[in-house]
Amino acid sequence: MAAAAICAGAGFTAWYWERKLELRRPRALTPQAEIDEGAMRVATPGLFLVVDLGVFDDELLAYLMTGYLRGIVEKEGRLCWLTYERVETGISYVIRLQPEQNLLRALPYLARLEAARLIPSIDYKWVRQDVTARYRTQSDTFDMAYGLPVKRRLERLPRPELAAYIRRFIQFKAATDGRVRRGGESLPPPPRGEQAHQMAEDIIAVADFYSLPLDFFLGIGAMENNYMNVMGDLGNTAWKRRAEKGDIILKRGRRGVQVLNESSGVWQVTRETLRYAHRLYRKDKRDYSLLPEHLRPPEELNLDEVTPGVLTTYAGLFFRDLLDRFNGDVATAVAAYNGGPGNPNMKYEEGVRLVAEYARRVMERAAGLQGKPAAGMRFLTAR
Repeated sequence: MAAAAICAGAGFTAWYWERKLELRRPRALTPQAEIDEGAMRVATPGLFLVVDLGVFDDELLAYLMTGYLRGIVEKEGRLCWLTYERVETGISYVIRLQPEQNLLRALPYLARLEAARLIPSIDYKWVRQDVTARYRTQSDTFDMAYGLPVKRRLERLPRPELAAYIRRFIQFKAATDGRVRRGGESLPPPPRGEQAHQMAEDIIAVADFYSLPLDFFLGIGAMENNYMNVMGDLGNTAWKRRAEKGDIILKRGRRGVQVLNESSGVWQVTRETLRYAHRLYRKDKRDYSLLPEHLRPPEELNLDEVTPGVLTTYAGLFFRDLLDRFNGDVATAVAAYNGGPGNPNMKYEEGVRLVAEYARRVMERAAGLQGKPAAGMRFLTAR
């Protein structure tokens, strides 16, 4: 199921966490050592250990990131809260973790999270019980707010509002991409800011133009490359009867020629599928003047110069073709996007469906708040 060229460590942290954390030394309290059931325990009597994981200015993005981190730490018995603080500029959203209360066990655990680049630093503090109670109440506020019944469907949202939600979802999925977290690969800039917003606008425009199910189109983008503009299927080849202009020929034989068939960008469209999509475009009777100019394919296909916007159009046209081929069966069309019409990959479809359902659920519930921050909702006001 991440945004600046990211090399390692610091580069990842600076983007992954929306605002840089102000590191604080642990409060000047002296933890005490004691023997608990035959084992050494180090803690501060009457206080609770809490770790600040990240600070955000954007509520929806903070909520998405909290859900991601919860999926990692809560299965190990730790608590993860989304809390908030009122600041001069508005509301600051802070993701907080309550690790094990024994420092001898908590610090190695936090070091592992930091080494995995799941947290930006080990920034812990000791707080009173009433403070942890407030954190829990605040976190419950967000869970309740984003769990309200859906009243505004994705398909009925105004385009600017829909684009704003999709932008955040794109940033979230790209930020949590394993390649970005590891930080050891040479990557192009993951989408954020204007780039992520433009990608959201393009996805909406293409989905609308081809009458695609938007949630599944989003799911395909996430499953293929987490919206990262990175080449894939490196070294993949295909046999064809004869070479065409732009082919990289690897071998010739009685069956024809073997050509390089790697995948491009966000949508991971192979070179041969690009050729197929371009042929569909040349025969298509739709009025492409209705699409923004940067989304319109050129008359002649250059496999090595397909822009991200045009690639989105080709991906949408290919998905539309699969939907038509399978008589509107979304599940089979999605599976065929990955496995091909002759061998639909239903496991892939399951992944896309999970992402599509999650994207729809979280965006529709965010839309239900009508632009109001959950932290400011009267009936959910935290203590």
